[in-house]
Amino acid sequence: MTTTDLSRGAGTALWRQIAETLERDILAGKVAPGHKLPTEHELAGQFDVNRHTVRRAIAALGEKGLVRIEQGRGTFVQESVIEYQVRRRTRFSENIAANKREASGRVVRVVEVPAEGAVAKALEIRKGSAVVMIERLAEADGRPMSVSAHYFPKGRFPDIAAIYQQSGSFTQALAHYGIADPIRRTTRVTARTARAGDSHLLQQPPNKPILMSEGINIDATGRPVEYTVARWASDRVQLVFEPGT
Repeated sequence: MTTTDLSRGAGTALWRQIAETLERDILAGKVAPGHKLPTEHELAGQFDVNRHTVRRAIAALGEKGLVRIEQGRGTFVQESVIEYQVRRRTRFSENIAANKREASGRVVRVVEVPAEGAVAKALEIRKGSAVVMIERLAEADGRPMSVSAHYFPKGRFPDIAAIYQQSGSFTQALAHYGIADPIRRTTRVTARTARAGDSHLLQQPPNKPILMSEGINIDATGRPVEYTVARWASDRVQLVFEPGT
């Protein structure tokens, strides 16, 4: 990384000079996408300034979308945004593979709850009926992309949580019940401020907005089999809709 003597008293704030130096290094490829920048302490020593000045420079780079700040991990050069195709047959692993990334994830929690209004309406079941909710963190190359809650009618899919945890695939879990090819009926996308729990799981600042998608998957007869609410890291993914796909 470039070490540059700052022009003190030249009329340009020190933090801005540091930000411009780091930006030149990033754009020149001296720090590769996904790689970590030196710590605030290291940069403060490199430029002979205090950590507050460095912190302001890093914040300016973050506002430009050149870096991302992950709580407890450090500052990383921003990678290219993933294009996530939302189709009639939407599969996370296939989408991530199409972006030449490796898909992974983990189950955050599994609970049985009574269906609230939105869940009951989406699944076309009575309000208060038992549903199984599987919450999952999805990653690309180890980087959090989304936190999603998947709701299934318990009466129709009583053991779906155990089957999913064995297979790691919602498609395979539904196939166990004879639903070989679930398709997406509707997808609705909105934006909102992330809740604290989502910010923690997505490793992003708490004030950064997220995308929220609600999807209903159906079987061959048109009957809903799954209702999904996903919260996406908005600076890491674009949701792409193409007519007829």
